[in-house]
Amino acid sequence: MYCQNCRTPVRLDASLKELNPAAFQLLTDSTAPPPQQSAFSTSSRQSRRNYLQDRRDDYQHALQNAQGPTFKRAVPSNRFSHTSAANHTKTGAKENPAMSFVMLTDSQVVQTSSHQAGDEKADSPLSQKQSNAVGLRASDENSLRSHEAETATRLFETLSAHSDIDHPICVECTELLVDGLQKRLGSATRERDVYVDFLRKANADIPSDEERQQAVEALKVARENESFSFAELQRLEQEKAAMDQEITVLDEEAYELDQTEEAFWRERNLYTVTLSSFQSERDGLNTLYDHDSKQLQRLQRTNVYNDTFCIGHDGYFGTINGLRLGRLSNPLVEWTEINAAWGQTCLLLATVAQRLSFSFQGYRLNPMGSASTIEKLDYPQSSSTNDPSYPMRPRITPMELYCTGDLPLGLGFLHRRFDNAMIAFLECLRQLGDHVEHAPTQGTADATHGLKMPYDIRKDKIHDTSIKLSFNQEESWTKACKYTLTCCKYLLAHVSNMNNSPRRSF
Repeated sequence: MYCQNCRTPVRLDASLKELNPAAFQLLTDSTAPPPQQSAFSTSSRQSRRNYLQDRRDDYQHALQNAQGPTFKRAVPSNRFSHTSAANHTKTGAKENPAMSFVMLTDSQVVQTSSHQAGDEKADSPLSQKQSNAVGLRASDENSLRSHEAETATRLFETLSAHSDIDHPICVECTELLVDGLQKRLGSATRERDVYVDFLRKANADIPSDEERQQAVEALKVARENESFSFAELQRLEQEKAAMDQEITVLDEEAYELDQTEEAFWRERNLYTVTLSSFQSERDGLNTLYDHDSKQLQRLQRTNVYNDTFCIGHDGYFGTINGLRLGRLSNPLVEWTEINAAWGQTCLLLATVAQRLSFSFQGYRLNPMGSASTIEKLDYPQSSSTNDPSYPMRPRITPMELYCTGDLPLGLGFLHRRFDNAMIAFLECLRQLGDHVEHAPTQGTADATHGLKMPYDIRKDKIHDTSIKLSFNQEESWTKACKYTLTCCKYLLAHVSNMNNSPRRSF
């Protein structure tokens, strides 16, 4: 036999082998289920109170729809008949659907061994008698064992059919099964206690006559409140219907307002786009105007005279456009630089005179760089020259405003032409200074006030320093040249102020 749970071989108890028919009948009858009794007997019905009809209907419906157990087996009635038992006794084979083997009887085993020994003692009469006796005993033992096995099998199948457990089972599986059943028993006990407690509370909650009377009065009051509430509900529903109608009208008005608002915002967006384009154009024009204004201011601040003739100083020397005008023993200035400086100074004086529309009396400037000259104009005093049809032609005496530097300084008469040219330049500078001083200044209330030269010029001296190179020291001559450049710078500033004077706005 094998355990029906873990499929391990089991050994049956000796008491199952010695069962008599009465004990077998007693065991099989004890495992049959008791006859079902009605759920409620007459006495219990009389002892318990009557519950509501709907609760009884629910209970009856649950009883009618109750299903059978999950595991239930039925033992066929003709399975263990005497015919099948006789057949099993004769063949010695056990047919059990749970087993996949065939049991051989001891007679077959003994018969096989007897056949092996028959070859040795075939001729002995005593051996034949003994073999016949052993065969009879073996046949009886096999019948007994088959009957015991059949009885045990039927007993286990009967037990399995009336319970949810497949028999036989081993000791270990039995212990596990007992533990599970004990847990189920504890759970069922707790559930029973809960039901008993609920039943006790239900019996205790059964109202008395006084409580019933109070419940009837409370029900009457509740019904009156219900009638009043129903009337109030109808009134509220009428108000709700009126409010729904009003909401519908307001929704229509809101829709119209939404359409109007949408049109307004559409027009407003169009206006915003147009305004933005105008503002962008205005900002562009303002930016362009600011740029042009700054450009105009920059151009107005630009002084072409100062850019063309930059007068400054380099230590003891006066400079024009970086060229030193003067000569000292240390440092020694080349004559080429001095001649170029005089050429720039002559060009400056001629430019200022042209800007002021001034003509020098008796002199004419010829700025030609390092070889600039000044022409002296001598008009003859004769009556025949007063005829306007025959203008007088002056005698022109050129004077060189440069020096080659080949002559020593000790020979003063050799620098006479250069000295005459410098004296003529101072005379032209004096004439232009007097013109600027007596000419009316634009933008001032006093028309007789003008620019006054910083140093006085008298013949060959400027600020009491002679401009002559002959019979003069280098320091004095260099100082006179510096004074000359200072006066030229004042004239240049006067012309620059004339260019930067405010113009009339139209």
